[in-house]
Amino acid sequence: MTHFVDRHGLWSDEQRAQGDELARRFASGEVDVVRFVFPDQHGLLRGKTLVASEAVGALRSGVNLTSTLLAKDTSHKTVFPVFTAGGGFAVDGLQGGADFTLVADPATYRLLPWAPRTGWVLCDAYMTDGRPCPFATRRILQDAVRQLDALGLDFIAGLEVEFHVFKLDDPSMALADAGQPGTPPRVSLLSQGYQYLTELRYDRVDGLMELLRSQLLALGLPLRSLEIEFGPSQFELTFGPTAGVLPADTMVLLRSAIKQICQRNGLHATFMCRPRIPNVMSSGWHLHQSLARKSDGVNVFIPDTDAAPLSELGLHYLGGLKAHARGSAALASPTINGYRRYRPMSLAPDRAAWARDNRAAMLRVLGGAGQPATRIENRVGEPAANPYLYLASQLLSGLDGIRRRIDPGHSADAPYDVPAELLPRSLAEALGCLREDAMLNEQLGRVFVDYLCHIKEAEIARFHLEVSEWEQREYFDMF
Repeated sequence: MTHFVDRHGLWSDEQRAQGDELARRFASGEVDVVRFVFPDQHGLLRGKTLVASEAVGALRSGVNLTSTLLAKDTSHKTVFPVFTAGGGFAVDGLQGGADFTLVADPATYRLLPWAPRTGWVLCDAYMTDGRPCPFATRRILQDAVRQLDALGLDFIAGLEVEFHVFKLDDPSMALADAGQPGTPPRVSLLSQGYQYLTELRYDRVDGLMELLRSQLLALGLPLRSLEIEFGPSQFELTFGPTAGVLPADTMVLLRSAIKQICQRNGLHATFMCRPRIPNVMSSGWHLHQSLARKSDGVNVFIPDTDAAPLSELGLHYLGGLKAHARGSAALASPTINGYRRYRPMSLAPDRAAWARDNRAAMLRVLGGAGQPATRIENRVGEPAANPYLYLASQLLSGLDGIRRRIDPGHSADAPYDVPAELLPRSLAEALGCLREDAMLNEQLGRVFVDYLCHIKEAEIARFHLEVSEWEQREYFDMF
């Protein structure tokens, strides 16, 4: 009997060769365990850890997981009636908490430098009949990249990621701290704020920076710089450009790696946009993107003359990003907390505008004639975004701009002084914009959009049931 992968033709010839090599390495005793993981609807990694002898067969047989994992919100609560027809998703094959199957992508295999004799491999999710799982977000980006393949182009993206790292004072493991979600850990600062890019501040946290540098490079991630950001205990890493799905794969591994490395060293890392700590500065995820010809690797955004900010194709791509900025906001910033970041006259954009090398604009155009690194920087994202959905939203929007030859309009050289569409000011508003964006609904599939909005609306409903610190401070004494 053939294995799941072979039966459904899920690997390319190259992946089959890579899978054979991995099986040999697992059988040789190189590792004790292998983590088979997939990025869920939130861009969090979930999966199973198999001993090496079992991992050999699982490469081709797949790893089964319960489909209730697809029904979780960010508190890990199930927000679909999974025991109804279609598993609550109205999708045949997911009834009653039925299984779905993870299939390893052998090209993603890593040895985890912080976990002795532990392998790691990223997987794609399939239904048990071999169909792609309709809620697998990595597949959504893969499908978008394939549309670009048909044009003979590669999607190129570089990552600029802000985050916080604190000293872990108390992991909050008392019995009363259990919950869904549980009590967050209690932390203190590693550094005070407002010394942006100062060498003195960097040297004071050199132990952390060296820890991250050595471990991330050992993972093979394209790390370029380590920086002191503006706020207390806030840092930034930047990564060189990579193609296709790889930038998103890098981001999910990066976030998981940093959190694990820090946890093992008495620290707490968070990619939450705006933690509730005094004097906090919001963290963003700035996505640098361009397109390159497959035939020769040339960047097709480069303009012919200095008079133009981008090539004609690049301008149409830019126009698509601007036209779908409101519809894609929920994919770039999918948490309630992320909308705390958009403030007038700040470095976080509050409207859909573009400009040449202007950090107040949502879309910042960099480079020009004769400059190979010509690109568009989108400054709207938060670091907690699902990377596959964030990147897919950019690529799909840009492709729509190219197909419809959308004009991005004039450069907003004073971005906060020009009329422009305002970005959504809340997650609820952003979900409404996503539902109304016809192109994104067609490309992502209405079933997926309804699914994602249902999960996020469940989070919003829970949020409105809570008594917030603001409400307590505002009303408790006054009334």
